[in-house]
Amino acid sequence: MAIKEILKEPNIILRQISTPVDAVTDDIRALMDDMLDTMYDAPGIGLAAIQIGVPKRIIVIDLNSAEEGQVPAPLYFVNPVITVINPELCIYKEGCLSVPEINENVSRPAEISVSYLDYDGNPQILQTDGLLATCLQHEMDHLEGILFIDRLSKFKRQLALQKLRKLNKLKLS
Repeated sequence: MAIKEILKEPNIILRQISTPVDAVTDDIRALMDDMLDTMYDAPGIGLAAIQIGVPKRIIVIDLNSAEEGQVPAPLYFVNPVITVINPELCIYKEGCLSVPEINENVSRPAEISVSYLDYDGNPQILQTDGLLATCLQHEMDHLEGILFIDRLSKFKRQLALQKLRKLNKLKLS
């Protein structure tokens, strides 16, 4: 298992649409293990494969990783597809490992159902709400080349991009 570099905005790779995985093989499981190690190291609660430069439809999530002393509870999503969307919305303050130091409120459906393949390649369906539903939608956006800042108002997005440019200049100095 290895910790990979997380791509940061602006990076054209983050805007690619990820391709489906043909089968969950040992190589795909090794990639998911690396993604999980990378996410824990960052630290974060979710990571899409594209964020480490691999344009595959793979996501790892562990909401327990944000809580100190919690037992890890990783979730693996291969080829996730939202099958049901509840029209009720909820707002969470989101951040992103690829958009560091930017946190903004984003409105998303409060409840979703997702079909996917698990770590072993078995088909699964998950109906979820709350933070897990938000995190899944955030990570699934990555699979379509969408960042959470793209979901902000034009004004808030411009402010976020200005802050990112400033942070990137400081890091280059």
